[in-house]
Amino acid sequence: MTTFATTPELQALLPKSDQADVIFPAVLAFLGAQLQCDRCFLYLRHPATRLGKVPYCWRRHDNIPIILDDHWKPEPANLPNADPMFAAALQCAPAIFVEDVETTSPDILDRTFEQENFGHRALVHAHLCHEGQLWGVLQPCVFDQPRHWTTSDRDLITTATAALLPFAIAYIQAES
Repeated sequence: MTTFATTPELQALLPKSDQADVIFPAVLAFLGAQLQCDRCFLYLRHPATRLGKVPYCWRRHDNIPIILDDHWKPEPANLPNADPMFAAALQCAPAIFVEDVETTSPDILDRTFEQENFGHRALVHAHLCHEGQLWGVLQPCVFDQPRHWTTSDRDLITTATAALLPFAIAYIQAES
């Protein structure tokens, strides 16, 4: 297993095994609490087949819409055109921190697409990339108000995506 640097709290959550059903829910809950988010989900995809799913989602409470899809499905062919953030993810661009869906430039996100598919007001679109290929997207978000993402929030996301990447790749390869 790959060794990576994490915060002590995040490191404590990562068992010495590849148990996705333990690792992912624990890390998503940790991130949700640390980032004071309403929801945090993980989209996983196989870069070669372009099949993806959302097998893990943490919510602050049951009134927050859940995003879960345990079945591998083909990504819509037009997704990179419909969603500029997904297009950026496919290019392995750095994480995108959206403070307010309502005021963010359409070059960064499609407000209508976000409202229809996710309903959040602020989000992070963090890309799990390895060797120029997108393996997943980590997405913490808040619903009722804009949110300023601090330097420590950004550092935590960078650390978390690096920590999650080897587990995501192992999960996807085991499921393929």
